[in-house]
Amino acid sequence: MAIEVGSKLQGKVTGITNFGAFVELSAGVTGLVHISEIADNYVRDVNDHLKLNDQVTVKVIHVEKDGKIGLSIRQAVDKPPSESAERPRRDRDARRPDRADRGSDRNERGGRFARPPGRMSFEEQMSRFLKDSEERISSLKKNTEGKRGGRGARRV
Repeated sequence: MAIEVGSKLQGKVTGITNFGAFVELSAGVTGLVHISEIADNYVRDVNDHLKLNDQVTVKVIHVEKDGKIGLSIRQAVDKPPSESAERPRRDRDARRPDRADRGSDRNERGGRFARPPGRMSFEEQMSRFLKDSEERISSLKKNTEGKRGGRGARRV
């Protein structure tokens, strides 16, 4: 029997390593179940999930030209439709109100219209930041000078 990608087979665990487990399939053919394909949750140690001579159902996920066979235990388990369905995609623009109407502030040739009220230009934002920053620095200097003796005066 030829081993085809996507087929589900029964096998016996013949070896356990720190990176996965070797499973013997029919006719003495052996494949590897990588540690990431053992369970849906995080697997720290393969020995927590599998033991030697365990009978497992595996799914063939790839067959390489040199004869190496990649297997998966977690893909072989049939999940209920609610778990295997993809999560619904969220609309990015719905979360970011400033992006919801991004196209509306452009004219037909791709140029920008006048800024909507309430939005500041980059230059305005930068000048506000610099003003706030200067105020904070001067406040810090005033508070630290008093603690160090202030204005270069030395104590004797």
